[in-house]
Amino acid sequence: MKDYIDLPPIIIERGEGAFLYGADGKRYIDIIGSWWCNLLGHCNPIISNAIKQQLDKLEHIIFANFSHMPAIELAEKLVTILPKGLTKFHFNDCGSASVEVALKMAFQYQGQSGRGYKNRFMCLNGGYHGETIGALSVGSMDKYSACFKPMLFEPIRLEAGDFDATEKIFQKYGKQTAALIIEPILQGASGMKIYSADYLKHLKKLCDKYNVILIADEIATGFGRTGKMFACDHANITPDIMCLSKGLTGGYLPFAITVTTDKIYDAFYADFKDGKAFLHSHTYSGNPLGCVASIAVIDILTKTTVIDTATKNAVWLKKTFEDTFKNHKNVSDIRSIGLINAIELVEDKASGKSFDKSKRIPYNLYKKALEKGLLLRPMGDVLYFNPPLNIEREVLAESVDIVSQILDGK
Repeated sequence: MKDYIDLPPIIIERGEGAFLYGADGKRYIDIIGSWWCNLLGHCNPIISNAIKQQLDKLEHIIFANFSHMPAIELAEKLVTILPKGLTKFHFNDCGSASVEVALKMAFQYQGQSGRGYKNRFMCLNGGYHGETIGALSVGSMDKYSACFKPMLFEPIRLEAGDFDATEKIFQKYGKQTAALIIEPILQGASGMKIYSADYLKHLKKLCDKYNVILIADEIATGFGRTGKMFACDHANITPDIMCLSKGLTGGYLPFAITVTTDKIYDAFYADFKDGKAFLHSHTYSGNPLGCVASIAVIDILTKTTVIDTATKNAVWLKKTFEDTFKNHKNVSDIRSIGLINAIELVEDKASGKSFDKSKRIPYNLYKKALEKGLLLRPMGDVLYFNPPLNIEREVLAESVDIVSQILDGK
C-alpha cells in the first residue's frame, strides 16, 4: 500500500475498445485485458445493450427452485461450444468460487460412487486457481499462499511436461486422489508458461486409468484466449469438470459456472432421504445480468469473424515479438499462444542471471509504460500481452513499440 504514496491509483472515467481514459483525459491501452477478463473490449455495444435490455425485465432472483430464460438460453448455447459431454451447469459468482465447487464436487462424487472418500488432490507446479482457501491449497504460487500454509491442505504436485515423473506419481497416489486440477496448456499467473497438448492428453489418460477426476480451470484460458474456443480443444479432450469465469461475461460482471458431465451429475441424483444433494450455493448464482452478458459474448464469438481476425493478428504479433525482442540483451525467452505473448526479462542474457529483486525493475517498467499510455502488469520478471480479442493491429503495434522503448530506457 505504501507504493500508492508515490504512484496514486489512476482514476479511470470511461473505457472504449482496448482503451481506458483517465479523469485527466489521458488514454491508456489496456493490453492485459483488465486482468484477462476483458475479452471483447470495454463498453462493447452488443454486450452493453444486452445488459440494458435485461435490466428492465429482471435484475436477480433466488436461484433455488426458480430459474429464468437467460440462464436456460446460456446453458443451451454453452453446450454447443464446450467439449463434448459437458452438459450440467452449476452457477457461481466468481472464478475462485467455481474452483471451490469443483473440488467439493469431485470429493463428494468419489464418495458417492462406491470408491470411498478419496482425500488427496493433485495439481501442477506453477499453477494458480484463485484466492479462497481450497483454491489456494491447490495452487503452487507461494507468493500468494505462503503465510496461509497452516490453513491449507497439502496437494500432490506434478511437474508440467514431465511424462515419466507424472506417471510414477499417479502409480503411487492415484488410488487415494479425488481429483487433479490444472490450467490446461497455459499457466497464466506463473508467467504465461505453456506446456504441450500431448502432456494434457497424457494427464487425461492417467486420470481415467486411476479414476481421478480431471478439473480443467479454463477461467483464464477459455473463450478464444489460446487460439481455440477452450484450451482443452488443443488436445481434443473433455475434462470431467470445467471452471469458467473471466471472459465468460466479457469482463462485465462477476459471474462463473462449474460445468460437469452426466456421469458426475448422476452420482448426486437421488431421493431427498438419501442425502446425496450437492449443498453449495451463492446469493448471486445465475444472475440474469451475467447470463445475458455471457449470451452476448458467445454470440459475438460464434456469429462474427472476431476469432478468425484474432488468429491472423496472433500470427502477426508472434512474429513481431520475435523480431523486436529476440536479440534484446535483457530478454531470455519469448512465449506465445493465441494473442497472449510474453517476454521473460533477465539482467544478463548469457548467464541467465535475474535482476536484483530489490531494484524492482518490472515495477519501474510498469510505471514507465503508464507514462507512455500502456497498462502492463508484470508477473515477476515477465511482461505480457493478453488483450481483447478484437484489438486492432495498429494498437498492438503501438504497444510493442512502447515496450521496446521502455526496455531501452527511452
